[in-house]
Amino acid sequence: MSKGPVSSTGDSLENGRPIVFRNGLVLTMNNAGDVLQDTDVLVVDGVIRAVGSRLEAPTGALVIDAKDGIIMPGMIDTHRHMWQTAMRGYGADWTLSQYFVWYYLQHGKTFRPQDIYAGNLLSAIEAIDAGVTTTVDWSHGLQTVEHADAAVDALEEVPGRFVLAYGNIQAGPWEWSASPEFRDFYRRRIDGRGDMLGFQMAFDVTGDPEFPEKAAFEVARELDVPVTTHAGVWGATGDDSIRLMYEHGFMNLDTIYVHASSLSDDSYQRIAATGGSTSVSTESEESAGQGYPSSWKLRQFDIPVSMSMDTSVWFSADLFAAMRSTVGADRVREHFEAQSKSETVTHLQLRCEEVVNWATRGGSKALGLDSKIGSLEVGKRADVVLLKNDASPVMFPILNPYGHVVFQSSRGDVHTVVIDGRIVKHEHTLVNSSLAKARETVASTVEYLQSEMGDESWREGMYPEVPQRKLQENPYTYTDYDAGDAAWKKND
Repeated sequence: MSKGPVSSTGDSLENGRPIVFRNGLVLTMNNAGDVLQDTDVLVVDGVIRAVGSRLEAPTGALVIDAKDGIIMPGMIDTHRHMWQTAMRGYGADWTLSQYFVWYYLQHGKTFRPQDIYAGNLLSAIEAIDAGVTTTVDWSHGLQTVEHADAAVDALEEVPGRFVLAYGNIQAGPWEWSASPEFRDFYRRRIDGRGDMLGFQMAFDVTGDPEFPEKAAFEVARELDVPVTTHAGVWGATGDDSIRLMYEHGFMNLDTIYVHASSLSDDSYQRIAATGGSTSVSTESEESAGQGYPSSWKLRQFDIPVSMSMDTSVWFSADLFAAMRSTVGADRVREHFEAQSKSETVTHLQLRCEEVVNWATRGGSKALGLDSKIGSLEVGKRADVVLLKNDASPVMFPILNPYGHVVFQSSRGDVHTVVIDGRIVKHEHTLVNSSLAKARETVASTVEYLQSEMGDESWREGMYPEVPQRKLQENPYTYTDYDAGDAAWKKND
């Protein structure tokens, strides 16, 4: 009879065992910012019971050697279109307009419930593989309740912490949120499920002066659920969207503004005054064109920041890349702004510690879960990640731990992931994973979509036309002389 998953030392990894991480460098991410050397973290019954040196562990506890590793809270992604993961990398060369056309106007509507399931299953697995223990599924492909059931089925199959952000890009939010099927779904699948499966309503505000989205906000208020919205997206949702939300009283502490680029100072002040938070997807904003990545601007107004990766149809699916790109974009803008005034930045404003905080505590605060997760403190639920890779030359020396997480680490260094006290990855290997099933379901979805589109349309979608590049005239090319025809070369 099988004993279930075991570690390389033969220890059982079955759910329910106490766990103790030994002798790691602990980034607590607590309010004091404590960084603890050679420290243990004890997990019992899904809860962090102690953080300290030479902790006494219960009999039968699984001991994980964390020496030469970094122990940190699980990372939190507050905006991931998980249903699109089956099309990983397909839109690598898209603009935002091409994304809108493909998903909103053309092929997004062909996704069946089983295709939503396939994308969500693969996305959920890769999230925990990369040390992302809580993920907001910004699920705006839910054309029917059957699609929504499929999304939740996939999330419940993977032992992570998820938030379903329910949306439907094929209908107005005032339409789908008013349907009895939507309310029935919420009661059946979400209400009372606890913090392992949270819920948001996901929709955007177009800026229409009639403000038709008001009806959807009222449903959210009635159900007492948060709203997450793409705000500050160039050409789509701008200052008028924020103004309408503010004037009608729908900007709240639990509202999350995704991207939050290309907004005026007045809009940032409204967000700051009403206490909402933002989800910065820097890889997306850098490439797609929502506006300049907003962290440099958000810092000016002290607006809370969380992090996200947006969609695998374009970008990487881990928060290491998100943190790295955010630091880069923020610092580039800081230098640019200074140099435009003939000044020089001598001390950087944004530090790696703050960005790691955004990837952990920023997410727990945005989701209203900060009393339960987001830091390694006694009494919190045990969402713990160990970064350790003895086979990598990049994991030593660890001198600046925050800088090491942001600039040196990657998903390949994620040694162990614990979610709610349960080991879901250990020794760089997923535990009891549905990866083989995900591979089969995604392959079926890709085959179906390719068949629906046809080979020519499939290729055109993946490889959009490259516009002709207009080269600037070079004033230094004032002669027809070609160095390649030089006499000394001819005589060589």
